[in-house]
Amino acid sequence: MAFTRDELLATVELSPQAAGAHDRQGWVGLFAAGGQVEDPVGSRPHHGTAEIERFYDTFIAPRDITFHRDVDIVSGSTVIRDLELEVAMSPSVTMRIPAYLRYVVSPVADRAGIAALQAYWELPAMIGQFARAGLGAVPVGLRLSAALLRNQGPAGTLGFAKGMSGAGRAGKRLVAGLLDDLCAGDAVAVQRRLGTDTVIRAGDDGPLSTSGLVDRASGASWRKLIASGSSVVAGLDRDGHRAVLIADLGRGARGLTRLRHYADET
Repeated sequence: MAFTRDELLATVELSPQAAGAHDRQGWVGLFAAGGQVEDPVGSRPHHGTAEIERFYDTFIAPRDITFHRDVDIVSGSTVIRDLELEVAMSPSVTMRIPAYLRYVVSPVADRAGIAALQAYWELPAMIGQFARAGLGAVPVGLRLSAALLRNQGPAGTLGFAKGMSGAGRAGKRLVAGLLDDLCAGDAVAVQRRLGTDTVIRAGDDGPLSTSGLVDRASGASWRKLIASGSSVVAGLDRDGHRAVLIADLGRGARGLTRLRHYADET
């Protein structure tokens, strides 16, 4: 079953609508059987209805989340959303979290459903912002810790904490250098940064050569670099057209294993 761009965007938009309305059944029901939530990327994913319900109960139900959308990019059956999350943790503590969301849409009976949701944002930066909120953050932190343990258990709490590790500053420096070379159109320099086994894709799975990637990025400017898990994500702007590059790094941010370039297909 193929979906139009409008159908894909409408399906994705149901997620913030249900979260904003605190509609637990509606939000969880958007996901396909065996669907997955990885939020943030790098933390332990939540698979299937029961785990997604526990994710909702822990992170969405207790707070008000506003999605400040910048741009949506549709590539195949995947929607990349560039946005900022405004998360009201309490009347005195509100977080502003720059993020990229990746939604993979698949058929669910006779409609479109979400097969996977990946949220790329920086957990260490969020914790730093939370700590700067001062004494007002203390009861909020205690409630969040209690909800984690109650809904996720010790293993799930540790799984969430895994989002603290990953590419980090070293990965961001590596990808920033690659982005500089891509935007400069320097194919030789780009090739030097890539390993012989680096996979390059247009969207999720379209084949793309190094020269093809350079052609798509040359003359662009890059923005909003986010390290989440072993991935680093950036936006690309060229002549009013927007794209997103997701770079997956090897252990210790020592090399680039996969590059995915998402650009609107319309």
